Amino acid sequence: MDSNFVGLSVLGAGIAVVGAGLGIGKIGGSAMEAIARQPEASNKIQTAMIISAALLEGASLFGIVTALLAVLK
Repeated sequence: MDSNFVGLSVLGAGIAVVGAGLGIGKIGGSAMEAIARQPEASNKIQTAMIISAALLEGASLFGIVTALLAVLK
């Protein structure tokens, strides 16, 4: 297997991890700010935050698995 292909696959997996970290950080920060502004809506905000973070985590996991499958094939 070409080492450039393996390197690009690993780079893609790294980018997926960094993107997920940034996205979840943004979601969490925005949720905390929203809860600070409207504490009475914290349950709805927390639910939306968890659903968004789970979807983002699933998408990034898909990218990582795809990159690893490309390396191990």
